[in-house]
Amino acid sequence: MAFTGNFVATSFKQEVLEGVHDLRAAGATQRIALYTSSATLNAATTAYSSTNEVSGAGYTAAGAALTVSQDPTISGTTAYMDYIDPSWAASTITARGALIYNDTVAGDPAILVLDFGTDKSTTAQTFTVQIPTADATNAILRFA
Repeated sequence: MAFTGNFVATSFKQEVLEGVHDLRAAGATQRIALYTSSATLNAATTAYSSTNEVSGAGYTAAGAALTVSQDPTISGTTAYMDYIDPSWAASTITARGALIYNDTVAGDPAILVLDFGTDKSTTAQTFTVQIPTADATNAILRFA
């Protein structure tokens, strides 16, 4: 099995401290790409790659642009942000996981690796990635 859990990319943590990422800057774009079970994505993933990315009706290589639904927020000692659930209409695809990456920065650096736990498929239906609740405990991107 190539996916081993959900991770904030280790390189992203360092790049945040280096000022590489400004996810809310004007024109900033984060994307989510879907991958097959043959992909090797984990905390050490550093950038978007098309290797083992899904293909099929309704899906375009490099994935979909994400829309921020919650600007960075603080709750107690945790900072977090949220995205609107991305979806691919009328798709016929099978995905095991996803990569959220920063499409604004050269090299498309990785932000998050998502493991769906099992293959998820659609046949001429909408494929949706459900983003967790935006709060200090569950938000998809959070720093505690």
